Amino acid sequence: MATAKNDAQKFSTYKGRPLVRCGDEIYYGSMEEPYVIRMQIKSTKDVNGTQIADKVTIQLMATDPYLSPRKQLIKSSEKKGLFLAMDIADIWLERALANKI
Repeated sequence: MATAKNDAQKFSTYKGRPLVRCGDEIYYGSMEEPYVIRMQIKSTKDVNGTQIADKVTIQLMATDPYLSPRKQLIKSSEKKGLFLAMDIADIWLERALANKI
């Protein structure tokens, strides 16, 4: 049975913003806003049989499709662990959306 068109796809959220994972990439924020965060898990470590993100690259990106990929990238950093990466990602996105880049 097909779903109705008005059923919006549900995404996980973090601090009220969409959080979408595809493989080792995590996108934080809405593509409808001027900026979004892209996080790439570069390495993982095994903790009691569970894979935990070890090194994560964070990128603040403009969502304007008419910009070249080089100009879309605003800031980039690498953090140790997903918790630190999410913390920085939220700060960067808040500042960018408040026009305080």
